[in-house]
Amino acid sequence: MSGPTLVIDLAEPLSPAVLGEFRELMVGLSCRFEEKRPGYYDVNVPAERLGVEDTRDAERRHPYPLPLPLLGGLQPADERLAALVGFDPQREDWRRPFHLYLMGAGAGDDDIFADEHADEDTDAIAAVLGRPPVQAVNISAGCNGRIDHVATALLTAAVLDVIGGVGKAELADGQQAVTAGLPGLLGITDDGWDTALVTAGFLRAWVERPGFRLVK
Repeated sequence: MSGPTLVIDLAEPLSPAVLGEFRELMVGLSCRFEEKRPGYYDVNVPAERLGVEDTRDAERRHPYPLPLPLLGGLQPADERLAALVGFDPQREDWRRPFHLYLMGAGAGDDDIFADEHADEDTDAIAAVLGRPPVQAVNISAGCNGRIDHVATALLTAAVLDVIGGVGKAELADGQQAVTAGLPGLLGITDDGWDTALVTAGFLRAWVERPGFRLVK
């Protein structure tokens, strides 16, 4: 993917119930949804469903359909997702491509999970999670505009609300000072670069800061 990536580390494998809630969230948020395997989603998410206003010219905006009913005959997604992320299902979209994939013990891509965690400060992560991570969810944007950085952070926050775990956000030079006072900063790893260990609340607060941008 050509845009920013955030990661959620998990202390335990996702249960079938929580994995179903994760899928349910993505079905409801997406205007295009493809499931490559359980926990691996190739989607387009209208930024407005994440609470991001589209400021493009009117002719470049397109209506999006109301969310489909969720799994198992549950209530339509618009009410539940409005409570989670505050989108208005009657507004127009700004469709953004994302890949979200669960990896690690029992989920697939075990080698990638091991490689991506090999050089990390797992002691700092374990101190927050209570044990070393066994699974992770990568959330990667397909584009690299400012809107994509904001949408990636807000989408990650919505996923954190559902599956738990700890978010990991690499910080660019100078960003540690900018983010130091934000709520939900759980720690900073010591692995050769600054990575903030964060909650959903941290990500939502960070996007409000002037000049917000994730490390690509």
